[in-house]
Amino acid sequence: MPIRLFDSLTREPRELKPSHPDGVFRFYNCGPTVYAPAHIGNFRTFVVNDVLRRLLELEFGADKVKHVRNLTDVDDRTIGQTQKEKRPLAEITKKWTDKFHADCDALNCLRPHVEPTATGHIREQVSMIECLMEKGNAYRAADGSVYFKINSFPGYGGLSRIKERELKVTNTVADADHKDSVSDFALWKAYKPEEDGDVKWPGPRGASEGRPGWHIECSAMSKKHLGDTIDLHTGGVDLLFPHHENEIAQSECCNGTTFAHHWYHSEHLLVEGTTMSKSKGNYYTLSDLVEKGYSPMAVRYALLMGHPRKQLNFMLDSLRAAESALRKLNACFEQLYTKLKTLPEVPTRKVHWGVFEPVWVALVEDLNTPAAIGALFTAIDQIPFASLSESESKDLYIGLTQSKAMAFGIPHTLEMSASLSGSGTLKGSANLSIVERKNSEVPAAITALAEKRWAAKQAKDFATADALRKELAAAGWSMLDSKTDYKLEPVKK
Repeated sequence: MPIRLFDSLTREPRELKPSHPDGVFRFYNCGPTVYAPAHIGNFRTFVVNDVLRRLLELEFGADKVKHVRNLTDVDDRTIGQTQKEKRPLAEITKKWTDKFHADCDALNCLRPHVEPTATGHIREQVSMIECLMEKGNAYRAADGSVYFKINSFPGYGGLSRIKERELKVTNTVADADHKDSVSDFALWKAYKPEEDGDVKWPGPRGASEGRPGWHIECSAMSKKHLGDTIDLHTGGVDLLFPHHENEIAQSECCNGTTFAHHWYHSEHLLVEGTTMSKSKGNYYTLSDLVEKGYSPMAVRYALLMGHPRKQLNFMLDSLRAAESALRKLNACFEQLYTKLKTLPEVPTRKVHWGVFEPVWVALVEDLNTPAAIGALFTAIDQIPFASLSESESKDLYIGLTQSKAMAFGIPHTLEMSASLSGSGTLKGSANLSIVERKNSEVPAAITALAEKRWAAKQAKDFATADALRKELAAAGWSMLDSKTDYKLEPVKK
């Protein structure tokens, strides 16, 4: 069964497949702007793309998928933050890049194969702009900026179905002072000392020094690392217009060929039934939720409980439900694990999943994550644990491991820490995940405190983790960490 995904351009589900002779599926995902911590609305898109990445690798093979996700480290917001904090651009963007990576790791999102930065590809952007100027698709304005001429690309608006009347109101009158048309967009912005500080580069031929416009960044980075044509371009629905519309225009005019064969957009996230904002008190980063005692895996689970192309109403109650579901999932693993004498190798390509086949079917049919999660738990409820043979247990273990890896990014090595002897016989017993761990000898309040600290450590919120460790010590308990687990011991007096 091939992977079929809704295409935002044609407005219908279409099969995903490599279009290049080498058989490599080329996949570009718009990444974050690194001027502040990403919020859970941003991470909905990144988690969805992680599931899609895993799905593609199972279908085509890990060596036949190339995933590029950019970092926007120069634009109005990053420069604005440098002015606000009076610190260098590179220092600001490194801080928030590191935080983004820590959050992605905590959510078990695979790192992209290539993660280019806009500042690292200035030459490529200037080259594209010069090409567009030579072809008559771009022009130098009176202030030294360079703009893309929208009326030079007849296909403009095909992705967003934007009307000319709607197009005009998206630009300011001030911008229009330097443009041939109010709807043209900036490829290169002339340097303004009072706004840009020391952020500037030499411009395209005939243009002033300055910095690239936001849209040209992705086109240049995609071209550099994936070629003129890619198989899939993804991002949040907020990027559909004008960002992705502008990418198509400038890329196809420069390269003279189709930019992307397929487009996919994730919908907005609501929080407690309304848009997320700091003024409403419902603006959450991953660290905010970890501080409230929720694990990153519960957050990932909750972000997948709505179809990616529909608005998701994120509620704190959904995190409590997610923790409960994860406990059930880990209990299933424990039951299968205790029946195994040897740990089976999990295939890296799709195999017959038995009772877990509906999980795969739901995912390949337009990435229906809530249906996949529902199918996962339906399958678990059907397993006759008491009468399973070792062979049946191995098959179920493989299917469950692949299902969990798809939905939660959790390979079995994060769930089980038993070691293997030279003959492959299991030693010791299975360890449950952090959500499932229970110890009757440890007071419930201490266990809860330890879980909260472990979740903070996994999210790389080390300040919170250290503070909670001190609370545990004050209560008479030490917490010993390993790579995948922890152990609580009473402090000897």
